[in-house]
Amino acid sequence: MTGRRRWSTEEILDTAAELLRTSDAESFSVRKLAAALGTDSSSLYRHFRNKTELLRAVADRILLAAMDGYRPEGDWKQRVTALALRLREAFGEQPQLAAVWGRYASGGTGSRLVMEELLQALRASGLPDDEIPVRYHRIVILLAALIASEAGISTITPQEYEQGMEQFRVAVLGADPEHFPALAYFARDIRPLGADRRNAFEEILAAQLADIEAQIP
Repeated sequence: MTGRRRWSTEEILDTAAELLRTSDAESFSVRKLAAALGTDSSSLYRHFRNKTELLRAVADRILLAAMDGYRPEGDWKQRVTALALRLREAFGEQPQLAAVWGRYASGGTGSRLVMEELLQALRASGLPDDEIPVRYHRIVILLAALIASEAGISTITPQEYEQGMEQFRVAVLGADPEHFPALAYFARDIRPLGADRRNAFEEILAAQLADIEAQIP
């Protein structure tokens, strides 16, 4: 009698990542993953204790991919910016996992590599050591929020996008000046949330780094 195939951890993560390309973390389940692998859920729990641990491991592979081949160059601000853009690009290729990273974080090797580089860059800035952990935390929260927000927009369908644009035009251009005077005044200059996100990402990050630089003795 032929025994059931034993899947490696990497094969499980490969299949999980593929499932997450077409679904989100809410609809993803260990049972669905087991079905895709042709096995039962109990065999997967030998590798991961629960769904959250599995999702963290999948997200960590994105961080590993982002850090692959990375070499720190330039001053501390250039290093932080380069790292941020690598993370943005890596999660942009698999946007469903951006929300997973923002929600569950990761404790794997990829996460440690990102943490190490951010902390090293901040140390190189000249900030006092006792201020670095707080500044690091703010940068990570900012990046996770920006990347997850952008990824969420990139996953909507063309039909959903058009519906959203129509609602935006009605809400903004059709604003009643009596009840929404500021909105009506700026209506023709207000841009949709999904517009020009790359420049917005870099400008928001640059503002955060400038604030850090202003605190350097």
